[in-house]
Amino acid sequence: MSRILIVGAGPAGIRAAERLVEAGLHPVIVDEGARAGGQIYRRPPAGFTRTAAQLYGSEAAKATALHSRFDAMLTAGQVTCHARSSVIALSAGVAHVTGPEGAQQIGFDKLILATGAMDRLAPVPGWQSAGVYSLGAAQIALKSQGVALGARMVLAGSGPLLTLVASQLIRAGAQVAAVLDTAPLADQLAGGVGMALARPWVTLRGALMRAHLRRVYHAAVRLTGIESDANGPTAVWWVDRAGRARSTPCDAVALGWHLRAETHLSDLAGVSMRWDPQFHQWLPQADDYGRAAKDVYLAGDGLRILGADGAELAGKLAATACLQDLGRPAPDVAQDLRRLRRMQRFAKALQRAFPWPADMLRSLPDDAILCRCEGISAGDLRDALPLAGADANRGKALSRVGMGRCQGRYCQLAGAEVLAAKAGVRVAQVGRLRSQPPVRPAPISAYMSDARKDAAE
Repeated sequence: MSRILIVGAGPAGIRAAERLVEAGLHPVIVDEGARAGGQIYRRPPAGFTRTAAQLYGSEAAKATALHSRFDAMLTAGQVTCHARSSVIALSAGVAHVTGPEGAQQIGFDKLILATGAMDRLAPVPGWQSAGVYSLGAAQIALKSQGVALGARMVLAGSGPLLTLVASQLIRAGAQVAAVLDTAPLADQLAGGVGMALARPWVTLRGALMRAHLRRVYHAAVRLTGIESDANGPTAVWWVDRAGRARSTPCDAVALGWHLRAETHLSDLAGVSMRWDPQFHQWLPQADDYGRAAKDVYLAGDGLRILGADGAELAGKLAATACLQDLGRPAPDVAQDLRRLRRMQRFAKALQRAFPWPADMLRSLPDDAILCRCEGISAGDLRDALPLAGADANRGKALSRVGMGRCQGRYCQLAGAEVLAAKAGVRVAQVGRLRSQPPVRPAPISAYMSDARKDAAE
């Protein structure tokens, strides 16, 4: 029987596993979470007192349905799941995995990558301070432990996650001092029309959520700095759309500009990447079903950033492609493809509504920290240009931007903007950082242990 490995147990991974199980196959799943659900439907620890409605709001029914389906497959022995585990490298049909079981090698004939996405961050002067988090981190703390990361928080950035996390924190009783959105109102209105045409109910739900933020929400702002002392942030400085300099006292800050696809494993698997000017990032290339390379299939936000509903559809399509390529009967997916295209139209309109703040990044002061992991400033990267040229990997080698723990996940896009502006070229010409194993920080034991095993045996 063919060995099928799924990386990721969010909406895409769960639906892919479900379709394979329905076809009589037994997939192996590797997921970094303690329990399946992914980021959007992250599950709290056992005994957590907040209800599904409190955790997931209007998405509670979808979340519980996914959780129940996965638990049923696991209990029935229809899938094998390695939880709290990471695939750190891929080589010739083998996934190198670290987790509670130690270092191991999992062989596969077909690989479905449902790696999801993470926060897309833009550096703000002072963001290196302790107490400055991503929006995703704030959401994880709330969902997993029921806590806010500060007593008086400022949320800043742009995109649906900004509004969502602010609303979730306020409903939980947290104090949100300000929600600072860098997207111009004209862009929000123009993109909002396309969003409403593609998915009217989702757009209306977002608009109502925004309305509930009332006076704490400010659009079309320009972030100028985060002020901190020894205990963390004390204020966020910003300029409102009328050009007035303002500051908001706080003790914690969460930043995020929508999402960036997690593509490191796709890159190692030999998938082609293309700069997408609309989504403003390098995205993997695949057909409508998610076929991306020989025996490699992509699903969810790691392929197309379409949200949880789109991820479920993409998971089904990737598994369908896998079944087709194995010569097994596969269901008709014409309706799924139509729904997916509608979600793609929505996603493109959303990107127009909440653009990446390229101008803000290109004008970062030289002393602003660009790479938090290595403490490298925007000026350090600009100084490397005469020798590096407008090339992301040479800039990395000479300045260390992107060499830290996150491997460029937080600083790569901003660094490309800084280099492009200094060299006077388009950001796509700067290129992308090459992915290298391990794609996650790994213990030395992952490379020294003689007890590695093939979990597929």
